[in-house]
Amino acid sequence: MTFRIDSSFLPVDLGGGASLVLRDLDTVDEMLALTERNLGRLRKWEHWAHAEQTREALAAYTTWLVSQYSLGYAVPAAIRLDDQLVGAVTARTDSYSLVTELGFWIDGAFEGRGLVGRASAALVHRLQNAGAPRIEIKTSVQNDRSRRVAERLGFVHEGTLRSALQVGDTRHDLAVYSWVPLTDQ
Repeated sequence: MTFRIDSSFLPVDLGGGASLVLRDLDTVDEMLALTERNLGRLRKWEHWAHAEQTREALAAYTTWLVSQYSLGYAVPAAIRLDDQLVGAVTARTDSYSLVTELGFWIDGAFEGRGLVGRASAALVHRLQNAGAPRIEIKTSVQNDRSRRVAERLGFVHEGTLRSALQVGDTRHDLAVYSWVPLTDQ
């Protein structure tokens, strides 16, 4: 089976008023406001959160993500709950290895409601059905919430890369989780 991301990946109804939608230029202002509200939380785990957050930079990144979506190498999704943007789930595929990395975050006000898990599960399911040969989730070993999401999705903890994640001025050990299809090997 050939692995291919296409426009059928989005939107996704997650039930209970929640959905996954394309994170495009129409979401930039809302995503910027959401990011700014959550910078204190995000800076603990995300290196990008330490940079200045501007509309121009976010628009440029969003434009790049959408171009990667059209080429079949990314799924930039926003999590909406009752038409309010509350988080993001993004899958990016390396064009050479075809390994897809999944990343996610949610507004602190909506944490613990299962939205990240449902959104991630829906995206992983689509990636699996499209023939993804390998999906990874990488996170700081200290990020218990993200590690639990990976484990609930059935990903296998393959190991820890020592001092492999830069977050601000701090180095973190990186937990690597993966999903690979079952084979007859």
